[in-house]
Parts: sequence; structure tokens; C-alpha cells
Amino acid sequence: MKQFKWNLHPLKYKLAKYFLAIVFATIVLLWFFQIVFLEGFYKSIKTTQIEQGAKQISVSVRNNSNISEVIDSVSRNNSLSVYIYDTSTPIFKKMYTRDYNNAVWRTDYQEHQAYKYYREAYNSGGTYLETVTVETDMMNIEELQKNLYKFTNDSQEDVQNNVNSGTVNDYSRYESLVYAEIIQIDEDTQCFMLINSMITPVSSVVDTLRVQLMIVSVIVFILAIGLSFYASRRISKPLSDMSETAKELAKQNYDFEFKGNGYLEVKELSDTLNYTRRELSKVDELRQELIANISHDLRTPLTMIKGYGEVMRDLPGENTPENVQIIIDEASRLSNLVTDLLDLSKLQSGVLSLDIEVFSLTDSINDIFKRYAKLKEQEGYNIVFESNENVLVKGDELKISQVIYNLMNNAVNYAGEDKTIIVSQIVKGDTVRIEVTDHGDGIPADKLEYIWDRYYKVDKEHKRAVIGTGLGLSIVKNILDLHHSHYGVISKPDKGSTFWFELEYIKIEEPKLLP
Repeated sequence: MKQFKWNLHPLKYKLAKYFLAIVFATIVLLWFFQIVFLEGFYKSIKTTQIEQGAKQISVSVRNNSNISEVIDSVSRNNSLSVYIYDTSTPIFKKMYTRDYNNAVWRTDYQEHQAYKYYREAYNSGGTYLETVTVETDMMNIEELQKNLYKFTNDSQEDVQNNVNSGTVNDYSRYESLVYAEIIQIDEDTQCFMLINSMITPVSSVVDTLRVQLMIVSVIVFILAIGLSFYASRRISKPLSDMSETAKELAKQNYDFEFKGNGYLEVKELSDTLNYTRRELSKVDELRQELIANISHDLRTPLTMIKGYGEVMRDLPGENTPENVQIIIDEASRLSNLVTDLLDLSKLQSGVLSLDIEVFSLTDSINDIFKRYAKLKEQEGYNIVFESNENVLVKGDELKISQVIYNLMNNAVNYAGEDKTIIVSQIVKGDTVRIEVTDHGDGIPADKLEYIWDRYYKVDKEHKRAVIGTGLGLSIVKNILDLHHSHYGVISKPDKGSTFWFELEYIKIEEPKLLP
């Protein structure tokens, strides 16, 4: 059962695992830095303090500016013992002395050591840094007690209690940082600076931190387990719910909503899935309409062919040229429908190639207009071509002619009461724009993006086209996409529609006459 649950909700457990791994790594780092490397960091910081303090004092001595104040400030702020010696005489003479909170160094330090550190600094190029381990003689406890009282903020009673309790024994062995520097004031004058900083034993601090970290680690780890599973469940639960809901899409059930709350990414995923659901619903609706419309367009001519054929077979004298022509016309309509379906399939699959050439777009439109002579005479359509010049364009002449023909057929099928269709040829810079305008019912703004789909009907009522097969706009879209042309439609309800597209305009320079 647990294995099944793991497979069902892997994200939940992976998030918890990653979160716990981060917490564990953080705890390990805390242990390393607070326990293992604590003493090293402490010594490094103390060394930096001494070097920076020495630099300040050295500058002050060389400039003979506020020496006493600078030494006092450096000593007090960093708990340092500072000695400045005059080296102009064989026996070094103290010029400045500051002992701040350094009782052990005061107890153990001997004056003759100044000469030793001077030689070390001299041999090292002017500066010398050493870590000294000192074993304090317990016979000096009384001296140590006096110094503790003198150089710390503890009261005499507190110091005595520390001595009696043995706490002072912590100072029986200690480390101290000693920094020596020869300060060259000018060519003939120099002085010697000795700085000491006692390294406070950190063993007791480490023991305290170890206990604290152990308690904190246990508490943090327990809280991390609970928080990680809560957070992972909070994230994975809506994803799991959406995954279950998405299975309804495979059943073509679109009457539901994806719900994603809590996090921005989950909300965005929910919105995306809801958008996908709505689009799939529209596609499914269009698919059903496509099947219904094609069935209607196939059934109507077949019914007429069958009906007229039976009449001509059963009734004497009905075998007339008019009846035969109706059968031929309906058979041609079926043939055109199949041809358009095949062309559309080839265009959408990308197997149809273009024969690009330069041709006269104006002449092609004029040739197409000749096909509508019968429609103008018998049906009273007013079809107008507006152009100012004969223009050349670059493209597949046969396919572009098919585009214009389909747009004109669409305009004829949806023309208004005046039955007027206007085709305009407009030259704009390097492009030629063709506009086909009708004065029909127009198209609502929220329906414009769907009119290029196969058999899409704005009014949802199937109307048999006056001419064409109902696939014209879809074929137009695919041909113009192959030409990388801009196209679109401008429509206002009850005022008609204007379909347009643009092609590259080819300019032909007229030959210059020789003088």
C-alpha cells in the first residue's frame, strides 16, 4: 500500500525529502562552524583585531598625534595589552602602557621578554606575530587574584568566589597572541610596540554550544519533518486533484473547472488547463459542426441527383436537357467539395509546394471577374473592381487566384440586400493590398478569430452556399500562411465585412531613353 501511495503521489514525498535534506545540511554546517571551526575563527578574528589596532597605533606614533588616546581606545575596544618602548637606550624605556582586562598576561609577562620579541621582529623585517601557550604557576594565584580584581569589572567578592570555586584554574593554561613591531619614526628614531591579546579558553563555550545545538537540532528536525510534509502536501494536493480532473478531458467531458489555489504557479497551471478545456470544447463543437455540415453538403446534391435520376427513369418525357444539366451541376458541386477537401488537407499537412513567380495581379483579378458574368446577369449581383494601375506581385499565381476567388465567393454568399461586392486593389509602398467588401450582416467581434476554421458558421444555421463549398476561408488562410502574407478581416454587425490580404509589390523601372 505504501509503494502504491509513493507511485500515486511522488511529488509530495520528493518535496519532503528535499526539504529535510536542506534542513539536515544546515544543521551539519552549524555544527561544523559552531563547534569544529569555532576556535579557528576566534583566533583569526583576534589576529585581525591586533593587526588593525597595531596599524592605528603605528600611524599615530609616526604622526605624533593623540598617541595616548589612540592606544587607550584600541586597548579598551579590543581587550589588548599595549606597550610602547623607547629603543634609543640599551635598556628599553616604557613610553606608553595600557593593560585592559588581561590579568593572566600581566601575571606571567616579564620585562626581559620585550628584548626577545624585539629581536624576532628585527629578524622578520619589522613585525612578528606569535601564539604563545603559557602554563601559569599556581603559586601565583594570589598575584593572579590581584590582577583579576584590578583589570576586570568583577568585584573583589566575585573574584574571591572564583578562586575558591576553582574557576580561576581555567587560567592555569592559556594561549596568548603576541604581536611585535618596530616603528621607524625617522632615519634616526624608532620605537618598539608590543601588543598582547589573551585567547579566552573556548572549551567551556564549545561544551555549552554543543548541548544547545543538540537540543536545537532535535527540535528543528522534528519541526522540519512536520513542516515539510505539510508544505509538500499543500503543494502536491491541488496538482493531484487537477491530474484526476484532467482525465475527464479524455472522456470528452468539458463541464467542469480546474481549481488551483494556494500558490501562483498552481493558479497559473489551473488557468492554463481551464483555457485548454475551453478550447478543446470549442474544437469538439467545431468537429461536430464540420461533420454535420459536410454531411449536409454531401446529402443535398446526392438527393437531387437521385431524385432527378428516378424522375427521368420513371416518367416519360422527363429526360430533358434541363434535368440532365441539374444532375451535372450537382455532380460538379460534389466534385468541387471533394477537391477542396483534398486541397485543404494538402495545405494543412505541408506537402503542397508553391510555384513562386512574378505575375500581374490585376490581370488575374480581371480573369476571375469573367466567371461571375452569369451570376451578375441572372441574380442581379453588382460586382465592382477598383484599381488605378496594373501591378505585378511575387507569388504562386494559381494559388493567389484561388484566394481571390474564394474571398469573392464568400462575399457573394453573405452579400447584403444590395448584392454589392467591391474588390479594391491598393498600392502601399512595397505592398499591394486586396480588399473584398460586402454589405451583409457582418461578424461579431468575438467570432472573428473562428471564421477561418472549416465550416464555421457565425449564425450556427447551415445555409447552402450560393456558390463554393464552404471551405473557402480555411483554404485562404492556409495559402496566405504559405506565402507569409498579412491578412485579416474588418467587420461591423449590420454593416458588412472587408476581407483583405497583402503581397509584395514588384516595381518595374521604365527604360531610360537615350538622348
